[in-house]
Amino acid sequence: MRSNVKIILVAGARPNFMKIAPLMREMKKNKFFKIVLVHTGQHYDEEMSEKFFRQLNIPEPDINLEVGSASHAVQTARIMLRFEKVCVDENPDAVLVIGDVNSTVACILVASKLNIKTIHYEAGFRSYDRRMPEEINRIVADSVCDYCFTTSPDADEILIREGKNVNNIFMCGDLMIDSLTDYLKVATELEPTLKLLNGESTSPLKDPGKKKFGLMTLHRPSNVDDKVHLQNLLNTIGLITEKLPVVFPIHPRTLKKINEFGLRKEFDSLKGLLVSGPLGYLEFISLLKDSMFLLTDSGGIQEETTWLNIPCLTLRENTERRLTILNGSNKLITITDIEKEVDLVLRGKGKTGKVSPKYSDGKSAGRIVEKLLKIFK
Repeated sequence: MRSNVKIILVAGARPNFMKIAPLMREMKKNKFFKIVLVHTGQHYDEEMSEKFFRQLNIPEPDINLEVGSASHAVQTARIMLRFEKVCVDENPDAVLVIGDVNSTVACILVASKLNIKTIHYEAGFRSYDRRMPEEINRIVADSVCDYCFTTSPDADEILIREGKNVNNIFMCGDLMIDSLTDYLKVATELEPTLKLLNGESTSPLKDPGKKKFGLMTLHRPSNVDDKVHLQNLLNTIGLITEKLPVVFPIHPRTLKKINEFGLRKEFDSLKGLLVSGPLGYLEFISLLKDSMFLLTDSGGIQEETTWLNIPCLTLRENTERRLTILNGSNKLITITDIEKEVDLVLRGKGKTGKVSPKYSDGKSAGRIVEKLLKIFK
């Protein structure tokens, strides 16, 4: 068997970090691998990056490309230019990318053109909505990568339909649930505090076990880039916060749009909305596990809410995570559905679901490492 197989592991943005953490720990247990951790710097500030590295015990990156924020084209181009030099200097046996962010597609294109073996974890997700930049990233990454690691059987089926070699597809499960099961106890032990929020001391969050609050994350262009749409959304959220408090760790992009559209006064007037900046992983999980529902337009959180069996109201026309709809606690909704769906939750009739132990048992990292050992032996 070969030894010291060098694999560049790419982390670029916040959704990657929860998946990188358990995989790195498992790979480092085996001296067969030499891991080079590259942070592209797609998410680069304290709240969106550094805090996650600390809380998830991810080691300092070996290389940071520091690409920063930019348009999709500029950011992807910067990553490709800087990552090419890394690949030439490091001469790895393989490059492993995760998810569907710009870092994913940029690094896999560079490695493929240099004839370096490529591995895509979270392959096979499809929303079939090419208006979403992530969908383009997924399609391109899967079309050129050598090995596809998936989180569920339906992703395998999609890849096979698209012509991928079945022998190079490996369903190993959901690394995000590995992190959730690893850190849920730690998150549970966090003292519930409003220091993170702009709420009053009388807030029911002082006793989150009573589940008297909702949680919200919104950042997608389809929800925040149009003034009329965003204003309608804020009006609807106002109706919800009259019924119960809603915690809103606001994404920088969303806050920028609120200010840009002149909606700040209206936003600040929502009395039951408890606003903070982006939260660390542990703080967010601590709130999520005790929330009555999550209103979101994010992707991976749909998996976490399903595992926790918390109603997830996804403000999107589609999702790449279809099993969370078919079997889980996730439901696709529009603005006009929000109040009705929250009322269902408040009456104890919110959607519930179940997870499959085949891909959500918290042991995905071990299965991935087993497959990598077989590939590179």
